[in-house]
Amino acid sequence: MEKIREQRNTIFVCVITAFITTFMGSALNLSIPSLEEEFRVGAQTVGWVITIYMLTCAALAVPFGRLSDRVERRSILRMGILIFCISSLTAVLSKNMWMLLTFRLMQGIGASMIFSTNIAILVGAFDEEHRGRVLGYSTCATYAGLSAGPVLGGVLNQNLGWRSIFIATAIVSAAAFYGAFFKLPKHQKKSAKNELPSKLHWDYVGNILFVISTVLTMYGLSSLKSIGAAPFILCGGILLFIFFVRTEMKAENPVIDVNLFRKNISFTLSNLAAMVNYGSNFALSYLMSIYLQVVKGMSSQWAGMILITNTLIMTLLSPIVGRISDRLSPFKMSAAGMALCAAAMGLLSFLSQNASLISIILILALSGVGFSLFSTPNTNAVMSCVERKDYGVSASILSTMRSIGHTAGMSVVTAVVGIYIGSGSLKGAGADVLMKTFHICFFIFTLLCILGIFMAGKRKI
Repeated sequence: MEKIREQRNTIFVCVITAFITTFMGSALNLSIPSLEEEFRVGAQTVGWVITIYMLTCAALAVPFGRLSDRVERRSILRMGILIFCISSLTAVLSKNMWMLLTFRLMQGIGASMIFSTNIAILVGAFDEEHRGRVLGYSTCATYAGLSAGPVLGGVLNQNLGWRSIFIATAIVSAAAFYGAFFKLPKHQKKSAKNELPSKLHWDYVGNILFVISTVLTMYGLSSLKSIGAAPFILCGGILLFIFFVRTEMKAENPVIDVNLFRKNISFTLSNLAAMVNYGSNFALSYLMSIYLQVVKGMSSQWAGMILITNTLIMTLLSPIVGRISDRLSPFKMSAAGMALCAAAMGLLSFLSQNASLISIILILALSGVGFSLFSTPNTNAVMSCVERKDYGVSASILSTMRSIGHTAGMSVVTAVVGIYIGSGSLKGAGADVLMKTFHICFFIFTLLCILGIFMAGKRKI
């Protein structure tokens, strides 16, 4: 009975933190105009409110993941929640944009500590035969946070102002911290210290190279159409990452064990498939929100109600799919999920301007089934590919793939929009031009999802 109570508490903490950290990634999207007006800054400056959080999460998750594999993961999680909660609360006091950016940076640090530990703690608290079931809850919370961010954030911003988003986040984070401090079982495994060498040297060079290469790569990707030097920044990040890989191959205690990728093809392909899947899902939500509002003339509220179809299906199915992945091959299931995602993207690449709402909802439902069928089994597959001592860094790599996928997906959209619409506004573009833009984008993501099926097909079954 005591063990069941402890497992429930672990699920509570991990699910809440999975939701709130992904929620804050996009909750301020609709607050950008309000921030511009209040702080009297330009769009490029205020865009950093979103970017700095994303970059920090992507850059620091893996180093904190490696750290959590060496010390008590529970302590890292607690510290991450505390930093996230305090920075959310103090962001309310921001008097200028630079104060707000500082607190968002702190939020990103806290979130990266959470990303690097919550899945590892969740998986470590259950036997392998129940791994898929509990990962389903975490996946459900992650998708709910990603999708609820713009919707709930927009409602809070419109009715109570942008500061209310941080207040709500701080309250939920405080509840998560209480659970992490008082309810997480004290006998949580300490990252299997006994499985590690007695003398370990921290890989300072590797950590620094990883952080800088990740920041440069993601910033270069996200700025390809807005900054002239972005291609050079992107190339610099890629070259630095190659140098990082070569350095890690010789390091005594690397931040990322390159052998995880070199000798474990299932681990490598599962992470690449996750990057494709997250990027496609993020782009789908963005493109369909524009389609519903600009082409179909819906209000943002009604567009959100239609788009919630995708999220609702994922939320309902993820725990069920997780249970099934404990019995069937998670590799086969994720491949089937990617196939459904490819089918949904293929249908959207032929979407007409006069498509009925029923057909749109059905396609969104199909994509929701595909994404839910992919995500939990794929996470299960990733964690089953590594030993317990590598849970932290493996979970961190997976969360980094999510961030890179989001950035890469939006970079594809931005590039296509730049080709067909240029610097003009989306509302000012004609419906025919918009539809052509949508078709090209969805066709590209269809091909990427098909590539994802190939990745799954080459893994062990």
